[in-house]
Amino acid sequence: MASLDPVLDKDGVRLTVDDAIATVTLTNPAKRNAQNPALWRALTQAGRSLPGSVRVVVLRAEGKSFSAGLDRQAFTPEGFDGEPSFIDLARGADAELDATIAEYQEAFTWWRRSDIVSVAAVQGHAIGAGFQLALACDLRVVSDDVQFAMRETSLGLVPDLTGTHPLVSLVGYARALEICATGRFVLAEEAERTGLANLAVPVEQLDDAVRDLAAALLSAPRDAVIETKALLRGAQGRSYEEQRVAERAAQARRLRDLAGVGD
Repeated sequence: MASLDPVLDKDGVRLTVDDAIATVTLTNPAKRNAQNPALWRALTQAGRSLPGSVRVVVLRAEGKSFSAGLDRQAFTPEGFDGEPSFIDLARGADAELDATIAEYQEAFTWWRRSDIVSVAAVQGHAIGAGFQLALACDLRVVSDDVQFAMRETSLGLVPDLTGTHPLVSLVGYARALEICATGRFVLAEEAERTGLANLAVPVEQLDDAVRDLAAALLSAPRDAVIETKALLRGAQGRSYEEQRVAERAAQARRLRDLAGVGD
């Protein structure tokens, strides 16, 4: 396959686009794709840089680990070059700290946009922020060597990069609490069995499995996928009767569109 010119390539993040499929790659395998504020800003920029033709976004990582989580340099007094350390942030005003965390979270929110379907291809370690980045995607395909863990609680912190909502939605409150409070590893078999992963495959088959899934996602008309995604995303917040109403409204829009009839 011919290499594609990157739309974005900075701070450990590379974005390439091949028609309807975009690929976001974490590109710092020497540090096991550890995360920092510069990487989060690059991820946010990648989301904003997607052309309108993109329907599927694949998130992958170079090296043996998907992401080992937050770069521990964040907790040192010197922090990262040109960045306030987490210690300095903690000493600041509440509003400033809240705004900073909200900015970091933006790197994790756009993956669930209604106009795309995002797929995380996860191998090796996906720890803390790495686990939450995988959870930010709609779907997850994992290799048989995957090791998920939510280590924030073990460090005296909480998961704050948008991972708690999808985790509870996928595995339920009791298992989510146990995973977070113990910081234990969740391996491939459990991830697939509990719904954290849509599919688990041998590591050498990961790229092919994700490629096949992306192709399958593109086989249905775009507008139907967008409506279906919105319908399913809203289901947890609706009663059974409210969901019936939402289904009827969505189907009416699809039928009118197919018939060429305006609203």
